[in-house]
Amino acid sequence: MSKAIVIRQGLVIDGTRAEPFRADVAIENGKIIDIGNDISTGNAETVDAKGKFIAPGFIDIKTHSDWTLPLMPQGESKIRQGVTTEVIGHCGYSCAPALPGKVEDLAEYLSPSAPWLSFKETGFADYLNFYPALSVNTIHLVGHNTLRLMTMGMEDRPPTSAELRHMILLLQEALAAGALGMSTGLFTAPGSFSETEELVALGRVLEAEGGRYFTHLRNEGNSVFDAIQETMEFSEQVGVHVQIVHMKLSGLDNWGGASKAMDLFSQARAMGTAIDCDIYPYTAASNPLRNLMPSWLQEGGIEGTLAKLSNVDTRARLRREIDQDGLNNFGRIPSWDAVRISISPNLPHFAGRTIASLAEERNIDQFEMALNFIVEDHGQTRVLVESISENDVRDFVKDPNVMIGSDGNSVAPVGTTGQGRPHPRFYGTFAKVLGHYCRDLGLLSFQDAIYKMTGASAKALGLKDRGVLKKGFKADITIFDPDKIAEKATYEDPHQFATGVEAVFVNGVKTLHGDQHTGALSGQTLRRQSDFL
Repeated sequence: MSKAIVIRQGLVIDGTRAEPFRADVAIENGKIIDIGNDISTGNAETVDAKGKFIAPGFIDIKTHSDWTLPLMPQGESKIRQGVTTEVIGHCGYSCAPALPGKVEDLAEYLSPSAPWLSFKETGFADYLNFYPALSVNTIHLVGHNTLRLMTMGMEDRPPTSAELRHMILLLQEALAAGALGMSTGLFTAPGSFSETEELVALGRVLEAEGGRYFTHLRNEGNSVFDAIQETMEFSEQVGVHVQIVHMKLSGLDNWGGASKAMDLFSQARAMGTAIDCDIYPYTAASNPLRNLMPSWLQEGGIEGTLAKLSNVDTRARLRREIDQDGLNNFGRIPSWDAVRISISPNLPHFAGRTIASLAEERNIDQFEMALNFIVEDHGQTRVLVESISENDVRDFVKDPNVMIGSDGNSVAPVGTTGQGRPHPRFYGTFAKVLGHYCRDLGLLSFQDAIYKMTGASAKALGLKDRGVLKKGFKADITIFDPDKIAEKATYEDPHQFATGVEAVFVNGVKTLHGDQHTGALSGQTLRRQSDFL
């Protein structure tokens, strides 16, 4: 039995879009036991929230923190923004299953994103059962790219019937272990090698088991609306909830299309399609440098990529295709000055430099510089790509039906995860929405913003008793100062915690107090069978 805590005299934003109201919130044994005025304290600990907002803990619906949480389980960059739950295993990438004889294949495949993470042979059940104690709750997805890699490597072809059965079996095992659903990353190999029939066959498994589908569209650049249409058609054939993650319109040719995309989603929902999307509030995306090239370059894995790049004719073909179609998944960019090295495991001193600046320094062509860097860093470079319109970001932010997800890892300025120059969204996503877009620009109310981060996400995920401040619900709670909440991270200096979040409770345990992380590791692994509707 844990001691009761009463949060006093705060302005409650309950996660439903309701108007804020002044009240006390009492919690005990991990749950909210009362919300009201002048709750009797007895022997309860009291927390003064006068002048502050009391909100549900934020749900980061789109993250890759499975690449970092085992290295720093305190989840500091997220906790200090008020995040209490992270959804991991996105974009077709998951760290399990890792099958016998294929562990190194998975480690190599994820090396641009998880260069410091150790991999070992594991099925999905053991992966979840032995996941480390964390400060945040985690919701796990199994990645389609990982299933394909474990089954047929990086081959560009449809699966045989036996291979498809193998992927189905691996998906069923992951769902039985507690995975909420499957993610796809159709923008890059090997997911980009899959056709509709393969995805629908796996979708039927999700439908039968009550799982959900999360997709990084096949293209977010010049074919973005074709990719949305593909997802709509999938949804029509398979009766599962679909989440389009980090929705964006990338590349100069596609700016200004946010309202068209939102209209499509509204029309689909009106016709009964269960489809949602989320965004991060930044104009730069992040990806492995090699993913900016056409998918065929990655057939055969990293060694296949490096071998192809040693051929002059291959480089000429790449240049022609990029000149004609723009970057894979990103569309046209003004120049290679828009591509900045974020993490380079083998050449860390280049973090923060643009491809254009390196080309100028070496007196070579910018495109050749990009290809050379892939080779020099053994395909492990991760970059930031300035390719999104701020006006589109604002249109998405204003829409109450568009959720917020950081697409970022839990990190900290010190230790292993403090290396490189990651995207500032790792540290600032939720604080930027509340501070910059809500308070400073007035694009939306605090209650609408909180709904996008809590109640809406809980509904899209099917969470049973989180995302709303309600008696009997789990006590995931964030207290923040509306006048002080702000992002501090920048592209030049990203390793800076957000400010303004004053207390965070995860399952009723105080995890942030003032500007100090308490060290509490009270997060839970949420499983489809027990924690979802």
